Amino acid sequence: MARIGILTCSNATQELGCSSASCLADFRKRKGAFEAYAPEEPLDLVGMINCPGCPTVIGPEKLLQRIRALTDFRVDAIHFTYCVKTLCPFKEKYRKALQEAFPKIKIVIGTHRENVTEEEFHDRVKKLFCQPRKSMVDVILNKD
Repeated sequence: MARIGILTCSNATQELGCSSASCLADFRKRKGAFEAYAPEEPLDLVGMINCPGCPTVIGPEKLLQRIRALTDFRVDAIHFTYCVKTLCPFKEKYRKALQEAFPKIKIVIGTHRENVTEEEFHDRVKKLFCQPRKSMVDVILNKD
């Protein structure tokens, strides 16, 4: 049995409302990055956790502290979600830090099948982040 943990992007889940439904669907169906596991090998999703947010100089250390919520439950592999794979400029730094700290855990970059190009995905996500919206300043200053 392969015990799997999934690392999601804080911006995607908390700012953009990603539920990780596509990642979980492909986990259950063994599609995308989960196709790499032998069909006869049972997969057990141990848990999912958000990254600690875009890092400062201590980013990898923050990630290591947070990822222990998965490693303490004996995961065999940690999958970086598609959002981390395509959007995170720190994914290689994170991958390296995790491999050094947890050499027995396989680090996999990716989860669900990719239905659009990375460029198209980036454009769509940028539009989500950059759409006009009200802020607390607007409320405080009574702006319409």
